[in-house]
Amino acid sequence: MKKALTFIIPIVLVLGVAGYFFYQYKSKQTIFNDSYVNGNIGGNLYNDGLFCEYGDTIYFSNPNDGYKLYSMNKNETEVKKLSDDIASYINADEHYVYYVRNNLGGDGEGNFSFLRFNTNSLCRLNKKNKKILVLDSDPSIYASLIGNYVYYIHYDEDNASTFNRVKIDGTEKEILNKNPYYPCSGNGQYLYYNGQEKDHNIYQLDTANGNSQMVYQGNCWNPVMYNNTIYFLDCENDYRLCSLEIGDTEPFVLVDQRIETFNVYGNYIYIQTNDLNGNAALCRVNINGSGLMMLRNGNHRNIHITSNTVYFRDFDDDETIYRMPADGSGTISIFNPH
Repeated sequence: MKKALTFIIPIVLVLGVAGYFFYQYKSKQTIFNDSYVNGNIGGNLYNDGLFCEYGDTIYFSNPNDGYKLYSMNKNETEVKKLSDDIASYINADEHYVYYVRNNLGGDGEGNFSFLRFNTNSLCRLNKKNKKILVLDSDPSIYASLIGNYVYYIHYDEDNASTFNRVKIDGTEKEILNKNPYYPCSGNGQYLYYNGQEKDHNIYQLDTANGNSQMVYQGNCWNPVMYNNTIYFLDCENDYRLCSLEIGDTEPFVLVDQRIETFNVYGNYIYIQTNDLNGNAALCRVNINGSGLMMLRNGNHRNIHITSNTVYFRDFDDDETIYRMPADGSGTISIFNPH
């Protein structure tokens, strides 16, 4: 019996050690996407990407815990903490959550300072084991997942702000353009953005081959492609909200008021209006521009939409996030995840 144990124990130990190292090896292997999955909707990412829906799960920055990374069901139950990182520009695919880590520095000032070194980086969290891979250790912002690459604005002292991309395993990090284009609006393999240096035209980048082409010539800001229609702010016309179907040359003015920010999803567009007389309000309009409805007086920001809920903040309040049903029913309440 002793001889048998003497023989068996080393084998068990060897198998145990081999299994451990195999698990460690497999846990470090990246699972790539087999399609051009888009990590979040454009309107959410323009509004700081504090909420992201993937499948039946919402990934979000929790205002009750210093905007750290959490998850919950669509009905806001089963709230779980994923990381102690303060998270913004959240994206997700089947296996990972991507986000910009923006942890507080020693000065303790604010949650979302772009130029805070060593605490601001582009990260990937494994949904299964919660391990974090830093994709870019330099300050990053406006991150957007398209397929197997994250497109984002990168900052370093040599080049200042540039338009970059990195593969989801942390390889192939590169500068795509010295202009810091906002890569928020992905639609399959295509990315829509407006020019910044020489013009504000709307362009379409084919991420499969890197080719870019102009799709509309104008003075535009924050284009969002949704259901074959581009929604954008017309800078030449005091930031009116406009829509343009692909192939058309003349945009349609949806809201004849100055718009500070917007988000589009389903049948509605949620907007923050602001006129010259100081009348500001959070409003909702049908996707065709009809049925403008005032929801809440005052200045608001960070409008986010999931399939069930709209989330937003007061302009001067960093501590509170409000919520309302996305279908227009119900009342506005404070988002209180627990």
